[in-house]
Amino acid sequence: MADENFGHPRLAAIYDPLDPDRGDLDAYVRVVEEFGARRVLDIGCGTGVFALLLADRAVEVVGVDPARASLDVARAKPGGGRVRWIHGDATTLPPLRVDLATMTANAAQQITDDQAWRGTLRGAHDALRPGGHLVFETRDPARRAWEEWTREASYRVTEIPGVGAVESWVQVGDVRGQLVSFRHTYVFAADGEKLTSDSTLRFRERSEVEADLRGQGYVVRDVRDAPDRPGREFVFVAQRPEADS
Repeated sequence: MADENFGHPRLAAIYDPLDPDRGDLDAYVRVVEEFGARRVLDIGCGTGVFALLLADRAVEVVGVDPARASLDVARAKPGGGRVRWIHGDATTLPPLRVDLATMTANAAQQITDDQAWRGTLRGAHDALRPGGHLVFETRDPARRAWEEWTREASYRVTEIPGVGAVESWVQVGDVRGQLVSFRHTYVFAADGEKLTSDSTLRFRERSEVEADLRGQGYVVRDVRDAPDRPGREFVFVAQRPEADS
């Protein structure tokens, strides 16, 4: 089930203006070039920013996301017709044979349930051609990023064309083991409506993720640093073997 950030039509419509700097996607574009990928599966594609970046480069892209409102935003963007959008998740994909599957930003950490996580890895594996790669990022739990998620540090007012001023902030509510729960709050100046979106991320250890990947039939080829956030995240590069055992 998608967070309100992505599933509520009013919030999905302002997601991009509130987070306009997507320099984090540059590294994924380079990965596409590194592996010469011509067919890409974007798991947790959201409002389609990454999928459309690739479509502009003549890459064949399938974007899948459980949030229909976010997919509606993606479809309506220029070039949206060049991407195959699927409402759902990686566990219910149609038959595919892609060169590369990705989970950018928080997509991997939003899958907190063990069964759903294993199912996602298996679904991506099945969608890859033999020799294809899965690349995704997770935050290093040792950096305790959630300690920076406070109202004081995150409060801002954003002027959005056609919408007006929107106040927004985030605040952590609960930390239990690997699970960190937090709430985004939005206030629309135009009519005073206040909307909230509750989220939970799972901060898995590197060794745990590597074991999960191997358990679903991957070979872990590399664990990289995120170039835009050095020392803060793990970027996993896993491969479906050329000949599955």
